[in-house]
Amino acid sequence: QVQLVESGGGSVQSGGSLRLSCAASGNSYYYYTMAWFRQAPGKEREGVSCINWSDGSTYYPNSVKGRFTISRDSAKKTLYLQMNSLKPEDTAMYYCSAAWHTYCSGSFDTKEQRQFAYWGQGTQVTVSS
Repeated sequence: QVQLVESGGGSVQSGGSLRLSCAASGNSYYYYTMAWFRQAPGKEREGVSCINWSDGSTYYPNSVKGRFTISRDSAKKTLYLQMNSLKPEDTAMYYCSAAWHTYCSGSFDTKEQRQFAYWGQGTQVTVSS
């Protein structure tokens, strides 16, 4: 099992940047595929990035591609999300999640989301115009 704790959220103006962190505890962190999801009030949860344990490949939806960067430091058991050029529509609660020994294709469809069994408590990101 793995426990996840996010940090780094806050309030920024449009065009600003934030860096989210997700500290993991537990064993075998290396073998978890990691992802960031977000959920805004009244909206469905959506995946914003994932990074695969097996080859380090990363995926992003078009809504954040070119602005967000996911990375991980396995030695520190920490996942990051660098968010640049933030927009008001990025406002949401951001969650870190882990999936054991699986491959994320970036579709973030229902089947893929179900693979992510471990979740943090979330960190709020608010972008004002």
